[in-house]
Amino acid sequence: MLFGLISCGKAQVSVPANIEVRHDVPYADTKNSRQTLDLFLPKTKSEQPLPLIISIHGGGWSSGDKTDAFVGILHLLLQEGKFAGASINYRLTNETRWPEQIYDCKAAIRWLRAHAKELNIDPQKFGVIGGSAGSHLACLLGTSGDVAELEGNLGADLTTSSRVQCVVNICGPINFLTIGQYPSDISWNEAKSIGGKLLGGAIPALQEVARQASPITYITTDDPPFLSAHGTRDTIVPFEQATEFNQALKKAGVPQVLIIGKDGEHAFFHKDVMTRERLFLEKWLLARDHLIAMKDATITIPPKK
Repeated sequence: MLFGLISCGKAQVSVPANIEVRHDVPYADTKNSRQTLDLFLPKTKSEQPLPLIISIHGGGWSSGDKTDAFVGILHLLLQEGKFAGASINYRLTNETRWPEQIYDCKAAIRWLRAHAKELNIDPQKFGVIGGSAGSHLACLLGTSGDVAELEGNLGADLTTSSRVQCVVNICGPINFLTIGQYPSDISWNEAKSIGGKLLGGAIPALQEVARQASPITYITTDDPPFLSAHGTRDTIVPFEQATEFNQALKKAGVPQVLIIGKDGEHAFFHKDVMTRERLFLEKWLLARDHLIAMKDATITIPPKK
């Protein structure tokens, strides 16, 4: 299974008993089910607004849903009641192509921030976590918070900020201009590939579009902190995408940490990696000074049984 890019599957972790779920909330003033989100809110209202963690599903921009497996990570993070959560849908490539996917994601962030008071969430503490294609969009949210041409004009909250305060990048495509240079089971530079379907043709013939769709393009010194986790044996999104991104963030002075999944395949799950992701989110959203939250690490991933 090409986890994250091709098919994520349904989440295996049940919603915590202390969490209320609101399904299929529209965020763009449309009736399109791909422009909806699910909310995960504590049943007992906290005295202070809670930080929000937003999940973006994978599926190669051509499949997947806000109920897919990465929501399981979100559910685990919500168990202690210290976060609220959201999982968003976005339009897929069978309906539209780039840049409509990032327009949807930014519209969802704006809607969530505009409704922060009624949802009892902190509008200044938004973290986003994505897997694979969803991580491409999550990373774009992180690096393009100041890029007007990627905002789109969806929804009623156009003057509200779409910035996020931290990003967890799980094996996301970062630079379409270089992704085809490395071995992969996907012929990224071909028009029929998932990348070609997203961008509207073969990447070598669409260099400017590929540049515009790449999170690495927009890195600036005021970007939020990033944690990247990537397997060294990822045959879908090359591991070099993570190292290239990490080096560019470091050069710009953006807080960043790289978790290398030694022998890990595409979009792997491992308890030690998930712990690092949790510590990272707690540092930047709960102001917890975890000593290892921003330390690079190499974690050996056992083979799948």
